[in-house]
Amino acid sequence: MNNKKSLTGFQVLNSASLNKCTAFTAEERDQFKLRGLLPPRIVSSEIQLQRTLENLRRQHDDIDKYIFLTALQARNERLFYTLVIRHIEEIMPLIYTPTVGQACKEYAHLFRRSRGMYVTAEDRGEIREVLDNWPYKDIKVIVVTDGERILGLGDLGANGIGIPIGKLALYVACAGIPPHQCLPVMLDVGTNNVEYLHDPFYLGLQQSRITGEAYNDLVDEFIQSVKEIFPQALIQFEDFLTPNAYALLNRYRDDTLCFNDDIQGTAGVALAGVYASTRLSGLKFKDLTVMFLGAGSAATGIADLLCYALQQEGLSESEARARLWFVDMEGLVVKERKGLLPHNEPYMHEHPQLGFIDAINTIKPNVLIGATGAPNTFTRAVIEAMTNVNQRPTIFALSNPTSRAECTALEAYEWSQGKVIFASGSPFPALTYNEKKITPGQGNNVYVFPGIGLGTIISKAPVITDEMFLIAARTLAELVTEDDLDKGMIYPSLKSIREVSYNIALAVAEHAYQTQLTKTERPDDLEQRIRNYMYEPGY
Repeated sequence: MNNKKSLTGFQVLNSASLNKCTAFTAEERDQFKLRGLLPPRIVSSEIQLQRTLENLRRQHDDIDKYIFLTALQARNERLFYTLVIRHIEEIMPLIYTPTVGQACKEYAHLFRRSRGMYVTAEDRGEIREVLDNWPYKDIKVIVVTDGERILGLGDLGANGIGIPIGKLALYVACAGIPPHQCLPVMLDVGTNNVEYLHDPFYLGLQQSRITGEAYNDLVDEFIQSVKEIFPQALIQFEDFLTPNAYALLNRYRDDTLCFNDDIQGTAGVALAGVYASTRLSGLKFKDLTVMFLGAGSAATGIADLLCYALQQEGLSESEARARLWFVDMEGLVVKERKGLLPHNEPYMHEHPQLGFIDAINTIKPNVLIGATGAPNTFTRAVIEAMTNVNQRPTIFALSNPTSRAECTALEAYEWSQGKVIFASGSPFPALTYNEKKITPGQGNNVYVFPGIGLGTIISKAPVITDEMFLIAARTLAELVTEDDLDKGMIYPSLKSIREVSYNIALAVAEHAYQTQLTKTERPDDLEQRIRNYMYEPGY
């Protein structure tokens, strides 16, 4: 059964990777013993795609479309990815943010079939054996979550498996990582979500979360087991609570091929947006002052990369940090504050305590970045304050899903009288302001993480460095065209996402070879090597 060529009949039709359904040719129907098992007419993949799109659009709710697409992926993998690639702007919000947030909240109630792997607190001492049950061994990318901080929705426990599944679908569609080389993992350590603990449909461990040494030991056993069974796998940490997110990244980043997308991926895409925004604002990057609303892993991750980027422009570390300011629920983050986490300490400035609006008026930031998970926190007063201290204020409302965004695109444009340079984490529809059509930019991590993953796979880099995210951000910003900027976009069109990922992969791989980070030699045909590796789902 491991030899796919030996599969016949319904075995082939039930294989997501082999199934072509009505597109099987007459010769293939004879070869795989499919005669009589399919309608007699042979149709093209194009007709299949049109039929699928028609049926998708018949679904009334986005969550129903998510279920439809999930079923398609399980039934006909190549048709699913052809659909995603050809209609990325329509499909991505359905398989990832914002729809994936609702899908995760309801995951146990929507459950049809198991996808990915579940490593639980009960598997302690046997995680290697559990992972060895996965049928494919040539794994190149693992996305893992413990479900404690899913998007801006909090602790969703084992329901959080929807996040790794969605992220890996984007690795395939946007960077061409072959599906069989992707592995979504739910690290189920329990949940403190009381609603789920009393939900008879909930499928995770019905216990409170393990913490402390027990938690750390479980994660460590998981990491070491991955290294043994899938030695070439990149591990992407996703949606961990801030203290754990930083602790795990700092523990493994120097000797494990890993990164945290919420900290580093978000930072890369935000930095690219800031770079591109200067082409509209006319300001120099090294002269910018940036303020963050929210002081969690996403915000401080962005600040850390901005600090690194500013130093590359000639600023000292202290000068760079002096350009970066944080506001949280208690106001401006200053040295007199108590109880802040270690990752906040470098940004605790000597300054009087101020509220949010007063901080904007006093510090006069050029860029305001929201990563709070708290909706409606960029009020009219906030946008107007930013507009009063800037000719072209740059405002990023990055919280996901859309329902958690700090403000909407329309609010930002109306309250700034059309002066804002805007980007959001989840998509907002095109709008018209003063008779000009504007397409709000979406600062989605998908612009960065697939390309970085592809670049490390090709180069066989043993670790991922901060420099790689800086390179990715610069590459992404350079791909923003004048036409994009004229439309109000500070990111390229999603339609070009595979080219974006290719260019980032090429830049990351070149960096790995030039710095001798990798022990492999640069192939003469590196560009073609990347192209040849990228999965094409057609048949």
